[in-house]
Amino acid sequence: MSAALEDKAVLITGGARRVGASIARRLHAVGANLVIHYRSSAKEARELRDELTAARAGSVVLVQGDLLKPANLAGLIKDAVKAYGRIDALVNNASSFYPTAMGEITEKAWDDLIGTNLKAPLFLSQAAARELRKSHGAIVNIIDIHADFPMKNYVVYNIAKGGLVALTRSLARELGPDVRVNGVAPGTILWPDDDAWKDEVSRQRIMNQTALKRIGEPDDIAKAVEFLLIAAPYVTGQVLAVDGGRSVMIG
Repeated sequence: MSAALEDKAVLITGGARRVGASIARRLHAVGANLVIHYRSSAKEARELRDELTAARAGSVVLVQGDLLKPANLAGLIKDAVKAYGRIDALVNNASSFYPTAMGEITEKAWDDLIGTNLKAPLFLSQAAARELRKSHGAIVNIIDIHADFPMKNYVVYNIAKGGLVALTRSLARELGPDVRVNGVAPGTILWPDDDAWKDEVSRQRIMNQTALKRIGEPDDIAKAVEFLLIAAPYVTGQVLAVDGGRSVMIG
């Protein structure tokens, strides 16, 4: 499997940091050429590109863009095809995440959370469909177990990820038999950056709600993406929970 994606091109949205960067590293390690999208993490994107191209020259292209602007999305696909002559996989990883409690929901928050988590994956998948059909490629959407088990005070985020589950299944039907479409639903993998998640008591409570009594690693998600792209040729329209068993504890 060391060269399972050799000469294949993969576009990863939000691929410069956190889980996206882990996905990039793992897919690059099994031979993929990468188009790494970022919005504002230019420094992290350049550092990741330099790290990966030191191992394999010419194997990473960076593209900057605002996924909330649908007019930009076709350009990401064109950039991938221009760089490598093809696109074999799309990983819709980019995501906004913050609370929207009832009574405090704004149209701006709706547009942002629905835009990054649902609208952009739809229109980017649509833009990529022709090239993915040509390569008999695949799409992997990064979802969230909270699509099925909503978090309190995260109404719009929950809605967006729930929609992404439906999109995953719909696209599997629309794009089959040429393109497989699946999702990975992380549980607690990395703590969010904002201060609300820094309380150790709250963190321990969440860990206790998992069957494995710990949080996961970004590479756990990357391994699941690798599996769905490489080792699951008869799997489509499915969502794989990678959550340490949290969903069976709170379900």
